[in-house]
Amino acid sequence: MTKIARRRRKTTLAWLAVACVAVLAAALAAAALWPRSPVANLIAAERVFTKASRDLPTRPDDWRGRIDYLRLDARLRELMTDPSMQGLAAAVVEDGKLTFVQGYGVTSAQDGRPVDAETMFRWASLSKTVSGTLSAQLAEAGVFALSDTLGAFNTSLRLAGGGERLLTIEQLLSQRTGLPRHAFDDRLEAGEAPTDIRQFLGSVRPVCPPATCHTYQNVAYDTISEVIGAATGEPYADVVEAKLFRPLGMRTATIGLQGLTASDNWARPHHRGQLLPISEAYYRVPAAAGVNSTIIDLATWMQAQMGLRPDVLPPSVLETAQRPRVATASPYGRIALARELKDAGYGLGFRSFTYKGHRLVSHSGGVSGYRATMVFDPAARTGIVMLWNSDSGLPFRVQGEFLDLAYQLPFTDWVGLETREAQIAAPVSN
Repeated sequence: MTKIARRRRKTTLAWLAVACVAVLAAALAAAALWPRSPVANLIAAERVFTKASRDLPTRPDDWRGRIDYLRLDARLRELMTDPSMQGLAAAVVEDGKLTFVQGYGVTSAQDGRPVDAETMFRWASLSKTVSGTLSAQLAEAGVFALSDTLGAFNTSLRLAGGGERLLTIEQLLSQRTGLPRHAFDDRLEAGEAPTDIRQFLGSVRPVCPPATCHTYQNVAYDTISEVIGAATGEPYADVVEAKLFRPLGMRTATIGLQGLTASDNWARPHHRGQLLPISEAYYRVPAAAGVNSTIIDLATWMQAQMGLRPDVLPPSVLETAQRPRVATASPYGRIALARELKDAGYGLGFRSFTYKGHRLVSHSGGVSGYRATMVFDPAARTGIVMLWNSDSGLPFRVQGEFLDLAYQLPFTDWVGLETREAQIAAPVSN
């Protein structure tokens, strides 16, 4: 072979190598962009998450900050000895940084698989923070105005006297329909279609004129999924995925039953140690109670709500979503902690209140066999999220002990484990 031929051969091989690399890169890019089924996306997400989870603060050596995480961990372990508990995942963000992740108990009384950072749970009514935030985001983008009335979107909701024609999106999301609390949730649980139930709500006598008082809803609240669908031309779940979950990197967050059960690591619902059949009822109101995820993605959601992702959720959107529009009773009923929560209000799917002088943003939720909660201080960028697979109300009380640790306050036994008074379950939706 001549010197010129050898040189040409080397040049050809070099170009072939470059071409192969380019083809491979294009294939990988196409694979990342090519639409996949929700199940395929979930499986791929779990693979990515498994790799990332190795760096999570799951060991005591990783728990660094002002908060006494050893004390918090010990308290949660003590909590798990109560017969009302089954499994629980908890995560803490301190000064904007994920500083504590831990799983306790098991995903199922049958197989005894430990709960860990990758276990999937239901958010229940904490899902309302997603629809409220999405609505604020769409309003800022000019897709609709929060002052638009529901009558402009031809939704299935009917209110006495044609009140739906006057009720605004803002009033719907701040739970000011005027309907009795939890109106027709029993019909939803009995299997009736949400659109049919919303038609029947027009025959319900209101407890106050629309827009004048706060009454918590699920079926009526989910009307926002119809509004978003009509305004965008896309299904509600797809808009959430495109506008929030994907941009925020919430790789395990899904909407709907399949998104939960497709995982090989999902927590089964329980009541006092007994396995429950999974209820699909509240998945049929996705804007009110349809989200699932791991504790890590719930922590990611909390960080975004703290203002740490202005590229997706700028301060103006967060202020619109979180700002209270109506005064409410203190959350968590008559427990001792509830008496310390002052100035309670409701925004667009968000609760807010003050605890010993600190303004907090929060929401909780519960469906049969599952509970969820998030509370954070937006100024300190510090908060806790918890997901658990039982009807127990105990972890709601842990939030008080966490806040005392975060604010360096003296210990108060908010949980009440010593007296066992706290075994009473919290309301199903709060």
